[in-house]
Amino acid sequence: MTTAFQGAATSVALNDHHRSQIHTFHGLRPAYASSLTRNALTLSSPARSFSLIRAVSTSGKPETATEKRSKVEIFKEQSNFIRYPLNEDLLTDSPNINEAATQLIKFHGSYQQYNRDERGTRSYSFMLRTKNPCGKVPNQLYLTMDDLADQFGIGTLRLTTRQTFQLHGVLKKNLKTVMSTIIHNMGSTLGACGDLNRNVLAPAAPILRKDYLFAQQTAENIAALLTPQSGFYYDIWVDGEKFVTSEPPEVVQARNDNSHGTNFPDSPEPIYGTQFLPRKFKIAVTVPTDNSVDILTNDIGVVVVTDDDGEPQGFNIYVGGGMGRTHRLETTFPRLAEPLGYVPKEDILYAVKAIVVTQRENGRRDDRKYSRMKYLISSWGIEKFRSAVEQYYGKKFEPFRKLPDWEFKSYLGWHEQGDGSLFYGLHVDNGRIGGKMKKTLREIIEKYNLNVRITPNQNIILTDIRAAWKRPITTTLAQVGLLQPRFVDPLNLTAMACPAFPLCPLAITEAERGIPDILKRIRTMFEKVGLKYNESVVVRVTGCPNGCARPYMAELGLVGDGPNSYQIWLGGNKNQTSLAQSFMDKVKVHDLEKVLEPLFYYWKQKRQSKESFGEFTARIGFEKLKEYVEKWEGPVVAPTRHNLRLFADKETYEAMDGLAKLQNKTAHQLAMEVIRNFVASNQNGKSE
Repeated sequence: MTTAFQGAATSVALNDHHRSQIHTFHGLRPAYASSLTRNALTLSSPARSFSLIRAVSTSGKPETATEKRSKVEIFKEQSNFIRYPLNEDLLTDSPNINEAATQLIKFHGSYQQYNRDERGTRSYSFMLRTKNPCGKVPNQLYLTMDDLADQFGIGTLRLTTRQTFQLHGVLKKNLKTVMSTIIHNMGSTLGACGDLNRNVLAPAAPILRKDYLFAQQTAENIAALLTPQSGFYYDIWVDGEKFVTSEPPEVVQARNDNSHGTNFPDSPEPIYGTQFLPRKFKIAVTVPTDNSVDILTNDIGVVVVTDDDGEPQGFNIYVGGGMGRTHRLETTFPRLAEPLGYVPKEDILYAVKAIVVTQRENGRRDDRKYSRMKYLISSWGIEKFRSAVEQYYGKKFEPFRKLPDWEFKSYLGWHEQGDGSLFYGLHVDNGRIGGKMKKTLREIIEKYNLNVRITPNQNIILTDIRAAWKRPITTTLAQVGLLQPRFVDPLNLTAMACPAFPLCPLAITEAERGIPDILKRIRTMFEKVGLKYNESVVVRVTGCPNGCARPYMAELGLVGDGPNSYQIWLGGNKNQTSLAQSFMDKVKVHDLEKVLEPLFYYWKQKRQSKESFGEFTARIGFEKLKEYVEKWEGPVVAPTRHNLRLFADKETYEAMDGLAKLQNKTAHQLAMEVIRNFVASNQNGKSE
């Protein structure tokens, strides 16, 4: 028995009466009277007697009830399957919830937050995150989320890097209204946060090709397989109302199968038990070459393998990816997933379940910094991990099939679906939909009755568009400045940032609010060192080291490590297949030019043919790069006979030079910028 399922010498069985009445909760009796429990959990009301529901482990591990567990493990064990004390705390007049409820509400898809821009009394609110396998959002749900953002949120919707919505600013008193509205309109937030399987990624593009369709169906099946079964979500938000959804028989069969000791047969949660998983768990499914999902950053990466005719035959499986780390603690680290093996297509649900159970039984539950599966694999090694998984799978994994090189795909712009319809990928800066964009998207989605999909790069795809609608939709978007991707700065197209301030409690510095200015400054640096407009770098910014925007895969990652300060990571690549490394700590935001400008300059001067910035920094090495930074005195500007001709007299030149220095530019650069803007504005005027 894994230590996480312990806490008493004997398990308390659930009798038939309580099993049938699981949605009704009548209080809490501590599982055991240890001082650890008493100190870890302060109850908001006196304990009352009830029969504690306990998962019965099937493994043969001896019980060691004295082994250390994190506080969250105790909250989970005593929660009656993620109900108590959240169900009682939601009924109080307080604008916030207590420590235990704060942990439990994550499993329901919500985080408690407060506005960190405000001083004095904390203004509490809740962020809700939806669960949308493959990023699929039906028309009805999109319009509902749009309404909820205005009525109960902060007036914006946030698209996440895991293909979901985030709705910020919901007050505690409105939580049940918002949650139930989502549930009644084809949506769910169940498991979008917490220690269980999160949203399952898959390519968002609605391409009618066998491998893409199979990947998306597989992602939906995995999501269904690993969805909690004990009903706690519906008990709290819709008073136990039952929502019957049809599941493929293969999902039900795989979930119920216990032929290799994977399940808790007497538990309402056959896969998760009382304790669920040690930490969050992330899965992505894709097809060969398509790395729109950052496949190597997931706990499990699943890749469709087809025959020569394009018929799906099975899956390659990667394991052990993950981004989160802790500053100045070298025993925590981002990690790329590595090959585990190949399984035939009919076995994928059993293989995924076996991997999840291996993590459930062996992942650390004492220190949450080390609870992700990447640390288990790093400690054990892939061979031992594979052997353990095979015990639950019941078979040996076949050798990993050879795959072509990965390529990042954004699916922006217009594309054919393959059925006569079109889809359109719209770039959304940092996934934030608000203002004119929000209003216009709603008009289009409502008018044409479109379904949408969210991409792992925080963009949105409008699907099932008739050819006759292409022109009016393009025109409507352009009229409010929502341009086709060829008109968007290439730096913006691949950039990502997490929300960070003001609402994220983990943020150390700015990310979403800071990245627009950072990208403009990088563009100015490009111009200063002579890089062309169509050249770009993958930039990702996070306000803390947890890595929500996957900065450790970027060519240039900025990770918050202090107020207005970033740790700089270099060495990822455009196709998201190599891990960046920490280059420099504690770089103040106003000093970014001192570090980045020499790196961009020497990339231009010393790169090999078609060598990206990430590849260049990895090849040159950090020691040499730091030399470039330390010795930097500015780019060598070749004398040009054009400079003086821009200025009628010396006084004008000196005035322009003074203004240019304030913007870290030359007089010539600033003058050309002014001229270009003047010409462009006049051309626009003539065209109107």
